[in-house]
Amino acid sequence: MRGSGVDMKLSIIVPVLNEATQLPELFAHLLPFQRAGCEIIFADGGSTDSSAMLAEVAGFTVVKSARGRARQMNAGAVRANGNVLLFLHADTRLPEGTMQHIAQALKGPRSWGRFDVCITGRPFMLRVIGRLMNWRSRLSGIATGDQAIFIRRIVFERLRGFPDQPLMEDVEMCKQLLQFSRPACIAHCVFTSGRRWETHGVWRTILLMWRLRWAYWRGADAGDLARLYR
Repeated sequence: MRGSGVDMKLSIIVPVLNEATQLPELFAHLLPFQRAGCEIIFADGGSTDSSAMLAEVAGFTVVKSARGRARQMNAGAVRANGNVLLFLHADTRLPEGTMQHIAQALKGPRSWGRFDVCITGRPFMLRVIGRLMNWRSRLSGIATGDQAIFIRRIVFERLRGFPDQPLMEDVEMCKQLLQFSRPACIAHCVFTSGRRWETHGVWRTILLMWRLRWAYWRGADAGDLARLYR
């Protein structure tokens, strides 16, 4: 993309695992990005449903890797040709003007960034949670995968990708990215599903997530936390 101070080729990498039921809607969302010149890569972690086949039939690049979000995203990045990599959860949708927002955000010295997040669902508390996540991210410089993290490829490669751990890979990656710059915080929202909160209970999920983050900050093993998360 030219004209915004950044010569940008954007690769969008989507880790998937047994997401066949929601993929058609995701494909419809991503097709305009592909037509606009974005590279779309689905990184499949060994789905037992038709996820990989559906993505291939729809005309997207599919990379197969070992299971685990970090491993899948790293595998997708190896295949990517873009000089900016955006990592998108399968239940997250990008806002209008995404490419222009990223190009503008990386116009200066920033090495990476993320979007604000809005959580969709019926409970009013989900909107509060989204605002608190955005506020916390601005203060700490730490983003979550739900916020559609994007990174200059050269920086991603210097860090050798996401750390190979089963949980909190986004938090750990952000800690390493802070060596290069604070994140560019784009105020436009990505919209992510609140299905986990609604399924398991909003307050119960909030407490679990804070418990996991507190334990990780205190040095708990990511593998142990992943088992608790599941």
